[in-house]
Amino acid sequence: MAAAAPQAEAKSIGSDDYSLSRVPRDKRFGFWSMLLQWLAQSGSISQFTLGATIGVGMTFGNAFLAFTLGAVILEIVIFAIGLAGMREGLATPMLTRWVGFGRNGSALVSFVIAVSLVGWFGVQNTIFGNSVSALVGGPSWMWCVLAGMAITALVIFGFRYMAVFAKIVTPLFFAMVAWSVVSTLKDHSISDLINSPPPGQTIPLAVAATAIAGGFMTGAIVAPEMTRYNRKGSHVFIQSASSMILSEYIVGMTGVLLGHLVKSNEVSHIVLSTSGAFGVIVVLMSTAKINDWNLYGSSLGVVNFFQVVFGKRLHRGAVTIVLGIAGTVLSAIGIMTHFTEFLSILGVAIPPIGGIIVAEYWVVKRMRKPLDDTREAETLPRTSPTWVPMSIAIWIVAFCVGKFYDGGIPALNSLGTAFVLYAVLGLLGWVKPYGTSTLGDEDSAVPAARATTSVGAA
Repeated sequence: MAAAAPQAEAKSIGSDDYSLSRVPRDKRFGFWSMLLQWLAQSGSISQFTLGATIGVGMTFGNAFLAFTLGAVILEIVIFAIGLAGMREGLATPMLTRWVGFGRNGSALVSFVIAVSLVGWFGVQNTIFGNSVSALVGGPSWMWCVLAGMAITALVIFGFRYMAVFAKIVTPLFFAMVAWSVVSTLKDHSISDLINSPPPGQTIPLAVAATAIAGGFMTGAIVAPEMTRYNRKGSHVFIQSASSMILSEYIVGMTGVLLGHLVKSNEVSHIVLSTSGAFGVIVVLMSTAKINDWNLYGSSLGVVNFFQVVFGKRLHRGAVTIVLGIAGTVLSAIGIMTHFTEFLSILGVAIPPIGGIIVAEYWVVKRMRKPLDDTREAETLPRTSPTWVPMSIAIWIVAFCVGKFYDGGIPALNSLGTAFVLYAVLGLLGWVKPYGTSTLGDEDSAVPAARATTSVGAA
């Protein structure tokens, strides 16, 4: 049975990308390839729009404080969770088997993450299609289908090809945006724009920080999907911090200046109108580069969910095809936009997962010993806890705090509540696993993954 696994794997479409195993050290990527992947997440017109929205309601100085608060919060979360993913070579769904939730709990985590990410894939694809339709004409459903199928085709073949795409798109996007913005601002006094009062209704600092930190919190929680391909912890910090600096201070604060200039958050036309057809293509490609991570993360969650619940070892590439088609079809017929409120609720449900991961892995450390014992061998522990009921209870409480408490930042409230509760109750010995699950051959399929996953240093 074991000898036949590599052959079966080789016939599957695309790359499995170590969906149920550790990423081996010799298959990880170099600093510059990973840096471009991180920076690609900063390359979006929507970040300019966010900056302009904040700029309309805040002075430049207050907007700087808001972006600083949001960037610091996100960087702390990304580094704490991402470093765990780098050390273990595991994505978030697999990591939670030994870090806070147990085997069955990880299935619940996987389900929530998968539904949320594939949902946002569909929503972003709808926005993508509508934007192209408005810019160049044609029915939006057609552009939704073309974009969805293109992103699906990219994600099928996994991390390596996503990294190559980032190398192409990221430099083009920022070069084009820099040219457009400089061309727009050169005839205006930067000093006057910095010192000008907000042209619109005042936005409180907490509200602005909520938009900045809360908007990317789900991405921070699934940072291990990317950092498991990192070689060093220092790389995780430098790359994620570089992404934060570029996204919040350079892109975001430029958006603030543009918002003060045009006195509106409608600033996307500045980039698009000054860069021509080539600029439109680059912007669309950069949007696709961000949305590919939604589909990629969702596929990893579904693979873990099916393995735990149904005992089926699905190939990540095949799962990507199904999810991509489903998200594309739903976006093309306009259904996904009706689920944004539901997806926003899931956005409050996901941060507590991060709080529990950080508390268990770095503070309590009661369940991670099997990971410590098998890390050097690059294998998975043969057993894992089955359930951790207290973690589920903490998750529910933290979600309620994030959802129903009106003060502060909802995503941060739920994450902080989960971290504090788990750390305190864990150190008191009240967080206890129940049952032991044995890792079956279908859980990891390490030989197959090593033989066929097409990734490597770059």
